Amino acid sequence: MFIMAYGAMVAYLLIIKDTVPTVLGFEHGSHFLERNLILVATSLLIMVPLAMQRDMASLSFTSALSVAADMILVVFIAAYAPIKENVAANGGFVEVLKNDGINPQTMFVGLGILSTAMACQHSAFIVANSLEGKTRQRWRWVTNQSITLSAILCLVLGVCGYLGFIGMTQGDVLNNFPIDSIQANGARVLLAITMFFTYPMESFVARHVLIMLVHNGDMDARGGFTLENESLVEQEELGEDDATVNTTISTGSVIEGGGVLCMNRRQTWTIMCYLVTLLPALVVNDIGPVLSLTGAVGGSCISYIGPGLVYLGVNGEEFLNKVGGWLDRWRRARGYTASSNNTAGVSEGDLPVEGNASLAIPQDVDKFSYESITSGRKPLWYYLGLFPIWTSVANSGATHMQKKIDAATAVTGGGA
Repeated sequence: MFIMAYGAMVAYLLIIKDTVPTVLGFEHGSHFLERNLILVATSLLIMVPLAMQRDMASLSFTSALSVAADMILVVFIAAYAPIKENVAANGGFVEVLKNDGINPQTMFVGLGILSTAMACQHSAFIVANSLEGKTRQRWRWVTNQSITLSAILCLVLGVCGYLGFIGMTQGDVLNNFPIDSIQANGARVLLAITMFFTYPMESFVARHVLIMLVHNGDMDARGGFTLENESLVEQEELGEDDATVNTTISTGSVIEGGGVLCMNRRQTWTIMCYLVTLLPALVVNDIGPVLSLTGAVGGSCISYIGPGLVYLGVNGEEFLNKVGGWLDRWRRARGYTASSNNTAGVSEGDLPVEGNASLAIPQDVDKFSYESITSGRKPLWYYLGLFPIWTSVANSGATHMQKKIDAATAVTGGGA
């Protein structure tokens, strides 16, 4: 989550450094000092105050402006990019598609950038918690509509932007347009507005991760989460399928502390996130490597690796039973000792005083422990499929899930 948010924040600052100075007359590729000064001034005056907010719901108005500016910007690119001229100069659309349809040299860079653009899971819970009148049905509607709109905008912008400039397309496509073009400068202003209002949302995510790691989620320096508070927070986050959960918190009476100098903890971490993203933005000039590296590391983890690990963690016991069943059938077929839990946890005191001492108390034959899976012989597919890793993750998830269930049961009094 932090890598995704951090890379996006650096990219947004780079776009500000590309757009705002260009509108003010400082050409791209020169005037490095002036461009950096403009970046620092505008980010301090606009981005940092917005990022200081406590709740993401405070950014609802600016987020609406950002989406509107995005849509107008895409329309501009589609309308003013010299698509016909460049496609004709390169032999027509079929020739362009044949020559540039798949480029192995830049394919993985493009996949990294797409992963950065479309991976929004890192802020999902924070955004969901900011909804007013939150229900599962409303969250489903919001995610479906927003992802669909984002995919359409990305597709139109990517296709039109590339066909307009082919191999000369820059990381910031607006840098391909003339510096003295009124329309292009208007588009740069729209892009700057989008970046000004999107940066705080990523800052929320980065701040949230750091506070969770360093302070156990205690943003107000009030002693950290108690078991009861954590259970109530989870209850609010989950809610009922059709019930509306009231998550409105009166922040006016919250006394915040724990920061440095004259700032509280929330403001301190916000400034630190800003500074660690500003420094590389002052040095780097090309947004392409930043987006590709962020997507390759953070986006890939969140989009492709994270969901599988989360599934294993939540459904760990079921996964262990399934893998244990496969191993048990394989071992039985080859005459090895069965790996089921028929005799798990049975001692001499559990056996009958008289009778056959080799008999064990019957257990659920469909349940397999992690120890029964890891011990004994295993087939080649077990190692080729990396099942030692997946079963370890599933075991850890099952253990922690059971602890959370026990803790929630203790807090609620066993549902009584």
